[in-house]
Amino acid sequence: MLFPPIDPNERFRERRAAVRRRKRLRHGVLIGVLLAGVAAFAGGAQLVGGSSDGSGKSEQQKLDASASSRPSSRRPLPLELRGVHVTLGLASLPGKLEEYVALEQEGLTALELDIKEENGQVGFTPSNVPLAQEIGAAREYYVPREAARLAHERGVYLVGRIVAFEDPILSAARPDLAVRRTDGSVWRDGAGLGWANPYDRRVWKYNVDLAVAAANAGFDEILFDYVRFPSDGDVASAVYRNRGKLKKVEVIPAFLRYAARRLEPLGVRVSAAVFGLSAARDLGIGQVPRKMSPHLDAVYAMTYPSLFGPGELGVADPGAMPGAMVTEALRQFKKALRGRDALLVTWVQDWSFEVDYGLEEVRAQIQAARLAGAKGFMLWNAEGVYTDGALAGP
Repeated sequence: MLFPPIDPNERFRERRAAVRRRKRLRHGVLIGVLLAGVAAFAGGAQLVGGSSDGSGKSEQQKLDASASSRPSSRRPLPLELRGVHVTLGLASLPGKLEEYVALEQEGLTALELDIKEENGQVGFTPSNVPLAQEIGAAREYYVPREAARLAHERGVYLVGRIVAFEDPILSAARPDLAVRRTDGSVWRDGAGLGWANPYDRRVWKYNVDLAVAAANAGFDEILFDYVRFPSDGDVASAVYRNRGKLKKVEVIPAFLRYAARRLEPLGVRVSAAVFGLSAARDLGIGQVPRKMSPHLDAVYAMTYPSLFGPGELGVADPGAMPGAMVTEALRQFKKALRGRDALLVTWVQDWSFEVDYGLEEVRAQIQAARLAGAKGFMLWNAEGVYTDGALAGP
């Protein structure tokens, strides 16, 4: 062992928190630009395809009212998933989704578009999910049917990301659905954010209802993120009500089984994002890839090198050795998923933390994923700016 025994997720939490602070700062700047752009539109024009025909219903509401279940046949997967992450704020900027889809010319085969983000906001207003409107989570960042059309016209596979259990909006508006403290108040993590209770099946339904709306709009896959228990803050003080008979380690697989049963008949795949260390050790957050994988079409491993501590998995300096770090992390995932049908996809760090990352560092992670037999990769950058040349084929 190259490093002393520690809280198995301490280093990961600290580094992730630092990245989150940077993301919030950049997101605030983006929102300011967005609001200025919106103010320039006369008559309160809707964002990106959010037009109305005078009936008083949005495009999404009309879609929900008329949509029937999608056929059970699934859109074929690309030979290799080569995708990028797109936030709600970016998707709402006029012409921005078109720009991302146009990366198909540079090798893009998949687009990951957020449906519900870490702040609890939902990117559109689905009429079949009244809770999203009641709590103020539903926004008009984009119209999902239009996003699906844009992607499919260029042959791009569309993945919708739903942040499942970190949900400040739901927990604040509905404390009965939140992780609580012993005094009954809403529990908050180290960043001051509330979480929805992973045990509560009403929370399950809310998240999967959103997924169903996206499926009916044309998304090809639903990726559940933050599909776990909280990992930072005073986790020992968290109180979970409505626990039923499920053990903590059984909760996340049970949620994914419920999601898969509802979503598979609609012709969409189901996947989940997991911590890069989750295949190597039990992090105490209910995220065990081998137990989750029977209910998933794919496992998305968050193997960002800069979020591993020195010596983790035998790599002396993970941030400075991206290829080696991803290789060792994915080795653990290959073991965990042996004998399972779930595909392996890796999240690639396309941003700088303590080490400057450019094409060489990004490509080193991608090459490690290919050598490990992964189905593909997704580039992550909170600003949505991706390295030229990273999406090219082998």
